[in-house]
Amino acid sequence: MLDFKVPAIAALIEERGWSRLPQTDRIGAIYDFVRDDIPFGYNRADDISASSVLRDGYGQCNTKATLLMALLRGVGVPCRLHGFTIHKTLQRGVVPEAVYPWAPAEILHSWVEVELDGDWLNLEGFILDSLYLQAIQAAFPDQDNLCGYGVGTDRLCAPHVQWTGKDTYIQKTGIARDLGTFASPDVFFENRKQAIGSFRERLYRHAIRHWMNARVRKIRNGDVPLVPGIGATKKGLPKEHRHAA
Repeated sequence: MLDFKVPAIAALIEERGWSRLPQTDRIGAIYDFVRDDIPFGYNRADDISASSVLRDGYGQCNTKATLLMALLRGVGVPCRLHGFTIHKTLQRGVVPEAVYPWAPAEILHSWVEVELDGDWLNLEGFILDSLYLQAIQAAFPDQDNLCGYGVGTDRLCAPHVQWTGKDTYIQKTGIARDLGTFASPDVFFENRKQAIGSFRERLYRHAIRHWMNARVRKIRNGDVPLVPGIGATKKGLPKEHRHAA
């Protein structure tokens, strides 16, 4: 999946000059590219290659993580994948209410860890592009704890999403289970697969994700659908998940 030697990715790395930057700047430039040049959206599957994500031009947590890792590997930055599951409530507001009950209780999630100066840093803040996140912040100006609309944070007004050489997060408070670290997304998805059944997988691929992407575009344009039940609670989780916090 980390096909960083394909012409499209190799040419992008050369065009941007990322390999010629100091290590900290190299990570930051690639992080910023994946965060904002590849806006938030839902691809056809989690286990697609980095070049496919680049070709789509959008992605969600797992697919943007694959692209981020491929670009980092392409410029010689050590990185690995950290797998989790998240409570499905984190996706509420993006998942249409008509199909929300069909969603599994826990959804596969991942972020990227990079090695810098001997330390491993967690990078998750790249998932939501700036325009999308700003629209959510504008819709909930007086709320810090939020779990919904693809956001899971207890500091919505100022989340740790900018690269400063430290950890970044935007969905952390929605995490349900830690699945450990993996050398590549290939290994992660060989061992972990979203169990939704073949019918619901086809329905997602051919219909539901397009519906979700249309909602994402509306949210990015400032039209945020208000969903009952999404509000400030302990660690940003809704009432039915407070025990898990």
